[in-house]
Amino acid sequence: MTSSYWLSEERPDFPDRASRPAGPLDVAIVGGGVTGWACALVLAEAGRRVRVYEAREIAGGASGRNGGFALRGGAPAYDAARRDLGAERAEGFWRLTERYLDRLEGLAGDAFRRTGSLRLAADPEERSELEAEYEALREDGFAVEWRDELAEPLRGRFEGAIFYPSDGSLQPARWVRRLAARAIEAGAELVEHQRVESLDEIEADQVVLATDGYTRGLLPALDAIVMPTRGQVLVTEPLERRLFPCPHYARHGYNYWQQTAEGRLVAGGFRDKALDHEHTDEEEVTPLIQGHLERFVTELLGEAPEITHRWAGIFGATEDRLPLVGAVPGHDNVWVSCGYSGHGNVLGLACGELVAGAILGRPAPELELFEPARLLAV
Repeated sequence: MTSSYWLSEERPDFPDRASRPAGPLDVAIVGGGVTGWACALVLAEAGRRVRVYEAREIAGGASGRNGGFALRGGAPAYDAARRDLGAERAEGFWRLTERYLDRLEGLAGDAFRRTGSLRLAADPEERSELEAEYEALREDGFAVEWRDELAEPLRGRFEGAIFYPSDGSLQPARWVRRLAARAIEAGAELVEHQRVESLDEIEADQVVLATDGYTRGLLPALDAIVMPTRGQVLVTEPLERRLFPCPHYARHGYNYWQQTAEGRLVAGGFRDKALDHEHTDEEEVTPLIQGHLERFVTELLGEAPEITHRWAGIFGATEDRLPLVGAVPGHDNVWVSCGYSGHGNVLGLACGELVAGAILGRPAPELELFEPARLLAV
């Protein structure tokens, strides 16, 4: 009941190359989620000896415990990103995620459905914010649609919406397991069920920290700037009707829900009802947040559905809501990719590959925006 629906799917067998022979490593990656395996795939294909350490199972952290949204952009709305980052950098950020949605689609197979997504206005103030983002996206040539006419059961509950056609729905555990299989087939090694407690345990020329909200304890400097944040989710039995053809979110992302291909309703959010308690690395569901989620889905559906799964996952948030991606200042040969602030399904893929490129001596210009030194003091 308190396990992730995504992780309950039967796990595939991984190639024998997942065993680990003796000898030096070129790169050790801590974290077997989307970031770690994206990085490992690029490095293994380039001929590097790379090993991924995962404390539990592949996708056992946030990569298998989220809401299954694959979205363009980052945590800030686009108009806010233009204001804070400048028009050119914001547009470059959004274009990066569009390219990686396409890459995800090419790699994920049936784990990804290109459905679009719907951001809803819960009140007149949020409608004004949506209008500002809509205009900013249109000005810069991004695909976006305004929706005033909403179908049931949204009609009367929300005051307009933006539809983003490039977005999609993801079975995140299936996707990351598939990505891991590709990396292992390319030569990457896997160590599961072994938590790295200290970087001193690892013997490798380079180390990549790809643990997002689970980074605590590995580098004190990261502990100070990456805030672990809990997201709680529930899943219903399959519904008789298909009500939600794409991922939906409202109240600045504090409510989010979608219907799976099997017809189940996946709903998460409401951490704003107990922010102090939800800034934690404890993977526990709580009666308060689960109660809000149950009342929300009951109101949406007009009846109380049967709940089959509940769980919590931890993501990493930063002060400016941008990821930390690149070399760690003051730590030779240590790299980090974390702090996606709730948008790790697409950014994790992008940033894992960006770090791998930098390790291979091919740093991409997008890394400048995510430079860890902006928040990490040497």
